[in-house]
Amino acid sequence: MTRQLAAMTWPEVDTMAQASIVAVPIGSTEQHGPHLPLGTDSAVAAALCDRLARRCPGVVVAPVMPYGSSGEHAAFAGTVSIGSEALTRVAVELGRSLDAFAGVVLVSAHGGNAGPLAEAERQLRSEGRDVLLWEPRVPTGDAHAGRTETSLMLTLQPSAVLTEEAVAGDIRPLGELLPQLRASGVRAVSPNGVLGDPAGATAGEGEALLDALADDLAEVVRARWPR
Repeated sequence: MTRQLAAMTWPEVDTMAQASIVAVPIGSTEQHGPHLPLGTDSAVAAALCDRLARRCPGVVVAPVMPYGSSGEHAAFAGTVSIGSEALTRVAVELGRSLDAFAGVVLVSAHGGNAGPLAEAERQLRSEGRDVLLWEPRVPTGDAHAGRTETSLMLTLQPSAVLTEEAVAGDIRPLGELLPQLRASGVRAVSPNGVLGDPAGATAGEGEALLDALADDLAEVVRARWPR
């Protein structure tokens, strides 16, 4: 069992916060192709925080933040984006309100959150708060709703993966796609919303990815907060 902030009472938090790190999972609500749910990034972020807490008993897991900066996916039905400025503001206010804890680690599983959260981290650190932003890195992974994320969701929420709808989108490297993505959004590049190819995805691969990412996250947290 991991310690979940939402399940605790305030006296419980009061007795342990100064010796604990709080992990805040930050995801998104956005399209992930025709085969993955809108909450994919949120599910991954929450799972990584939970696995972090299993590896580091001094970690408490906050409720997931399910909205992010997802404007590049706005042309797809169901995408909900609060934009970059709002995300930065929300993250800053979250960091300030968690002052009772020894430190805060923001765990983001959506690439579009990177810039806004980096700015929030900068602001919070400038105020003297001990905050760390961590984002998963899968060097061999594809960009969006391809084999990587499909494998992760086959592990986390297999019943939510519509395998019969899993088809390739634009498979070019992300670096080649970025100029058009920034100018016109994902739909202009990939009509089905997939950047990559989900073929070959397995739950076993997803489990291995989650463990490797959680190990990296735990290593970073232990290095930042050795005690």
